[in-house]
Amino acid sequence: MKFDNTEILTAMVTPFDEKGELSLTRLEKLINHLLATGTEGLLVNGTTGEGPTLEHDEKLALIKAAAKIIAGRVPLMVGTGSNNTKQTIAFTKEVAAIEGVDAALVVVPYYNKPNQKGMIAHFEAVADASDLPIFIYNIPGRTGVTMEVATVAKLAQHPNIIGIKDCTGNVGLAKLVEQTPADFLVYSGEDADALAAKAVGAQGIISVASHIYGLEMQAMYQALAKGNLAEAASLMRALTPKMETLFSYPSPTPVKAALNHLGIEVGATRLPLLALNDVETKEVLAKLEL
Repeated sequence: MKFDNTEILTAMVTPFDEKGELSLTRLEKLINHLLATGTEGLLVNGTTGEGPTLEHDEKLALIKAAAKIIAGRVPLMVGTGSNNTKQTIAFTKEVAAIEGVDAALVVVPYYNKPNQKGMIAHFEAVADASDLPIFIYNIPGRTGVTMEVATVAKLAQHPNIIGIKDCTGNVGLAKLVEQTPADFLVYSGEDADALAAKAVGAQGIISVASHIYGLEMQAMYQALAKGNLAEAASLMRALTPKMETLFSYPSPTPVKAALNHLGIEVGATRLPLLALNDVETKEVLAKLEL
């Protein structure tokens, strides 16, 4: 399985130029930066990638370019979900036709607020129709509904549903690891839970902070793997306030400001997200110690 040894995936920002248009030139520099600094897999067209504000053709151009730049060096996951099952199936099929894409990330339908039976029916319909393996994405703060552990456990029996990105916290992660098959890949989607998730048996983290602190996060996981809990904990304690800072304004505005400051030009965010102003940027950079 492509993701078996992948602990740190970066939920990648989408780089725009000074006019707010998709920049494939900046994309190459960004991807190479990430792969040189601890990232072991990439997620494109996710929330951090401002997927909701990308046009359909932009999404396809982004995914094709990312796959070509990555060139098989790390696994590539692509966000294909929506709150429309038919539309999700259609877009997932389009993405599956792009060479170099390894999996689709499909979010719990938002705004519609389906019950657990509706979620199961949605994900099974997508997985049945998809030529790509599916990760399900449980993020109640954005969808308005929570996918229960029992629902995930049932979906984990589907041969084409191979994992989850979960943002419900460590208690939920522990239950997911316990109640799903050993080869079902459980990732936390919360940077602050990166160490705790791994400690309870999760595969790892789908991260925003790894744009900036990928090497430190990699060192943390390596320390944990060697049984050096004190070192891993020390690294996590140092990272935690920086991770909090990266979410102190609507994401991905802080991480884009940080990347631009570091010379990894990714441009601003698109409305309805406002890029940080000069005062906010100075505050964020100071807290990030950049």
